[in-house]
Amino acid sequence: MAAEQSALPDIRPEDAGPPSSPGRGARPDPAVAGEHKPDSAVVRDALGVGIAVGLSGFAFGVTSAGSGLTLLQTCALSLLVFTGASQFALVGALAAGGNPFTAAAGAFFLGVRNAFYGLRLSQLLALPRAVRPFAAQWVIDETTAVTLAQPTRRAARIGFTVTGLTLYVLWNLTTLAGAMGAEAIGDTDAWGLDAASPAVFLALLAPMLTTATERVTAGLAVLLALGFLPVLPAGAPVLVAALAAPVVLFLKGRAGASRSRGTTPDSASADGNSTKGAGR
Repeated sequence: MAAEQSALPDIRPEDAGPPSSPGRGARPDPAVAGEHKPDSAVVRDALGVGIAVGLSGFAFGVTSAGSGLTLLQTCALSLLVFTGASQFALVGALAAGGNPFTAAAGAFFLGVRNAFYGLRLSQLLALPRAVRPFAAQWVIDETTAVTLAQPTRRAARIGFTVTGLTLYVLWNLTTLAGAMGAEAIGDTDAWGLDAASPAVFLALLAPMLTTATERVTAGLAVLLALGFLPVLPAGAPVLVAALAAPVVLFLKGRAGASRSRGTTPDSASADGNSTKGAGR
């Protein structure tokens, strides 16, 4: 159930003083620009995300039961793992006949992104130490997206809490309902319910791809996953797709270095000509 952090404004405490003027092309900080978001608006947005995504837990429950997992195993995944994309990756790989260890590895590495979310959110939320272990369970794509969209620390805490609580409760309830109703639905593949969570994930991710680098990385990741899907075991293409980020960053660094080397001689020549002209 994720965008470069540098493209998002830092959340500032309400009592912080104004920073220096941003440079040209920089995105203004909503809190500094005078934008005020009422608590009711934050709660409304958080509930919208929590309810919309939480309902897709029904699809996971059905898919998991159709993959051969028991009711207890399905509910335990939602209660303890609670990261939709990884859960779908695990049961999808098992349903496709993949090795359980490969399926678990794919789900694990897909869920590692939440650790990086946590590094960012720990600074923005600044929660008490006693609360952090419990809050860590709610660090997922949706809570991160809602939190980073808020202009102040108070709004960020409200958005994180409401989104996390709503989504956790609803996701687990609908997982239970889906697993119990899987037999009544029949052939789960015919309904295409396994596509519900990825569709929601893409809907949340797409608006966050604001730069060319982000779009190229996402596109390359899709191509890698689809390209290796026919030749690698189930769950492995997800791991290969993760290589898109370092590849794009490497190419971007090479391009920047080439431009730097190409402009330096011209700049030096221009400076020399201007000096000679001044001497005449």
